[in-house]
Amino acid sequence: MKKIQKALVCVDLSDYSKITMEYACSLANSLVTRLVVLSVINTRGVEAVRSASYYYPEQFSVEHYLKEAKADRYKQTLEIVKEYFYSDMTQVNILIQTGIPFKEILNTIEEEKVDLVIIGNKGRGNALGTLLGSTVEKVFRHSPVPVLSVRDRKKFNR
Repeated sequence: MKKIQKALVCVDLSDYSKITMEYACSLANSLVTRLVVLSVINTRGVEAVRSASYYYPEQFSVEHYLKEAKADRYKQTLEIVKEYFYSDMTQVNILIQTGIPFKEILNTIEEEKVDLVIIGNKGRGNALGTLLGSTVEKVFRHSPVPVLSVRDRKKFNR
């Protein structure tokens, strides 16, 4: 088995993000050398702001929205990382991207040359995501590296 040197941890700041981070940090403390933590600002939100800015340009700005959203995402992601990661923070790289989540995850796999993807099996998705296929499902189908799906035992206890 290939040694896992770098793992990509996908968080969307949903309830599953903390569970996913906790699991990733546990793995990092024993198996993985580095963690790349990725959070993606979905383009659907950006397009909504772009539409609103067309009608209310003095109240909405895409540039301002993205600047604020990236700063907020980074802060919240860092808080989750600090809550669960107790060892060397220099081994963690936090990335905030804007785009279609599954495409950004696949791009990051290639760009960061990760050996493993750790992702929650649920996230912020809605009914539309069910119809079009979830981010997790698309990552599973197209990832060139193994994908580890993290579940909440309480919700799947049978």
